[in-house]
Amino acid sequence: MNGMTSTAARTAAGRPAPASYADLPRLMSLMTGDAKHDQAATSTLDVLWVLYDRVLRVTPQTAADDTRDRFLLSKGHGPMAYYAVLAAQGFLDPAELPGFGSSGSVLGLHPDHLLVPGAEISSGSLGHGLPLAVGLALGLRAQQLTRPDGTSPRVFVLLGDGELDEGSNYEAIAFAGRAGLDGLHAVVVDNASASHGWPGGIEARFAVEGWSVLRTGGRDHAALHAALTAPHPGRPHLVVAAVEPRDR
Repeated sequence: MNGMTSTAARTAAGRPAPASYADLPRLMSLMTGDAKHDQAATSTLDVLWVLYDRVLRVTPQTAADDTRDRFLLSKGHGPMAYYAVLAAQGFLDPAELPGFGSSGSVLGLHPDHLLVPGAEISSGSLGHGLPLAVGLALGLRAQQLTRPDGTSPRVFVLLGDGELDEGSNYEAIAFAGRAGLDGLHAVVVDNASASHGWPGGIEARFAVEGWSVLRTGGRDHAALHAALTAPHPGRPHLVVAAVEPRDR
């Protein structure tokens, strides 16, 4: 949505210039193969773009700074949108995208943080991202890191609604609420793919443990930005981003 330069342009350093939201379909089209998990990827596209373009305080130049914001992709089994956004934001060379999933490529069918620039964790096995995010938020709070403007680094984790069926999330949700981890932000992309569901809905499970909770449209960039940046002092924050239901 922002009027930024095309990836055809080059920066003074010779790297591709940042792309715009309009470039994402082209970048995603460079990744082919039978194991793309297309719907899992496209369901997260707008959330990922808003996070990296408007919310996260991290750039390719600050990706190793202790005070950067951290983003964890727990829904790692459909990483095409993630790779496209990383390329659009300058973390990843778009020339890597056609090699997606091939032997020798840094872009695996699940992200590997040792290979993918900007990736904080390796993911794909569902149910791990939220517990990892809780531990990371707890550790950052213990370090009492602050930026020059007085703000502290934050942790954002992206999950799918079906992933919440994994039992590891129960303890993470409960602990984060009890610990008052207000540096923790969970985004659940809800495409109605959960096998079991949650009594009262996704928000109820988090709210009962003391989380701040909001639901918004997962394709509405202004609404997503407002929800992701809403104040929630003393509490972890959940945003449920509703998108079109997954084909069964």
